[in-house]
Amino acid sequence: MNKKSQISQIVLGLPKGSLQEATFSIMEKAGFTIRAGSRSYTPYVDDPEIQARLIRAQEISRYVELGTLDAGITGYDWIMENNSDVVEVAELLYAKQGFRPVRWVVAVPEKSKIRTIKDLNGKRIATEAVGLTAQFLKKHKIKAEIEFSWGATEAKAPELVDAIVELTETGSSLRANNLRIVDTVIESTTRLIANKKAWKSPWKRSKIEQIAMLLKGALSAENKVLLKMNASGKTVSTITGILPSLHAPTVSALNSGGWVAIESVVDEKIVRKIIPQLKKAGAEGIIELPLNKIIP
Repeated sequence: MNKKSQISQIVLGLPKGSLQEATFSIMEKAGFTIRAGSRSYTPYVDDPEIQARLIRAQEISRYVELGTLDAGITGYDWIMENNSDVVEVAELLYAKQGFRPVRWVVAVPEKSKIRTIKDLNGKRIATEAVGLTAQFLKKHKIKAEIEFSWGATEAKAPELVDAIVELTETGSSLRANNLRIVDTVIESTTRLIANKKAWKSPWKRSKIEQIAMLLKGALSAENKVLLKMNASGKTVSTITGILPSLHAPTVSALNSGGWVAIESVVDEKIVRKIIPQLKKAGAEGIIELPLNKIIP
């Protein structure tokens, strides 16, 4: 038996398509180097314990439930759409364009007489998320015809259908197509999920939990930086009063008598505001460093 065949592995499904670039970026910040050709479905991961598979997010939860994949990254919406019986290991708050949830919404043309979801009775709706839409209509006791959309859903109203149920992150694409949001069907975030049998395996569970910890650490570090500076002892209380931090700023004595080093993790968006305040308060040698991970 060769050395490679002795390595335990998990099979991890990564989303191909709109979520792929953001997922690769977060994985790399978590410490995993990933390489995939434009037509490759088996990307290289520099962790010999991971076999990666690129699969559409819409399908990942089904393959995780079946056990073809030990774990996968997909949206909560597709877990619900497929009614998949899987272990939800971690919520990962990121999407294609930012670090926020996405929504499936009911949208209609701007000039449509449909104003509330009750007006959908007897209407025709196009969507890729047929199951989610059916559940939503049933909950609100609305009877409407739902047809599966193979793509370009936004272009189908009003000529082909009365309304659509479409995924949106900012709503800009809907507005660009002169569509108006009537209601939200479901809000969704990205999830790391696991097969139930794989989750019962001590080694596989440990490996999946390690991946979850690193991914969550990478997301926690998004839009945060480490500020480091030196200051005289008499200015410490003023400087630490300016600095927000996860718990409290770290203050360490320097060899130079009466001087200390101060460091704190802060939101990047406030750095330009507080650096002048820190300098005025007596901080010297201020350094701003990017962060890859924050592990609580």
